[in-house]
Amino acid sequence: MTATELNQDLRSERGRRSTWLAVEFVALYFGLVGGYAAIGSPGSPIPLLVVLAVAAHLWLRRRTQPDGLREQFRTLRAELPSMLTLWVAAAIAIGLTLAVFSPERLLSLPRTEPLLWAVVMVFYPLFSVYPQELIFRKFLFQRYAPAFGDGWALIAANAAAFGFAHIIFGNWIAVALTLVGGVLFGYRYRRTGSLLVVSVEHALYGCLAFTIGLGGFLYHGAS
Repeated sequence: MTATELNQDLRSERGRRSTWLAVEFVALYFGLVGGYAAIGSPGSPIPLLVVLAVAAHLWLRRRTQPDGLREQFRTLRAELPSMLTLWVAAAIAIGLTLAVFSPERLLSLPRTEPLLWAVVMVFYPLFSVYPQELIFRKFLFQRYAPAFGDGWALIAANAAAFGFAHIIFGNWIAVALTLVGGVLFGYRYRRTGSLLVVSVEHALYGCLAFTIGLGGFLYHGAS
């Protein structure tokens, strides 16, 4: 076999692998979620989310080195100023929008159910944010980069999957908000490679949503 023929075989093999990975991606992130939504999104999605996160963790543990916490905290300190600046701007914009168009929603959860709000603030980052970031950022980027590359196509695929996953809540606002969030979190993860950083950023926006009055769009029991 000549070098040219060998290169052609390698390219063909990479092409077949990319195609199958793309098919797997659609089946996992759209087929599974679509099926769950089609049967009425029964119960809380948290148990399924945790199971999938454990599976993703086990897959990653066999193929990647453990993240260095010291380096991740150093990256978090470097990213915090830009993260918080954007977060404050989003909080002001959302707060003003709700105050004008839906004042009854503004701060509704902490005002009406402060104990539930406190529980959400503690457990939401642990049992929702971190599993989601394992599944939609670390696993997705590691597993499907051969299919989408490591640039904006991968970020777009991540955002589309993340937004689509929120159809289980039955409203377009949840999908739109998380589609934008998917772009932001995907870009941040691609730039830093830090699960800690992107989990903190996701938690900031999720806790903001539940606090400021958007929780009813993102969780059936929050409104």
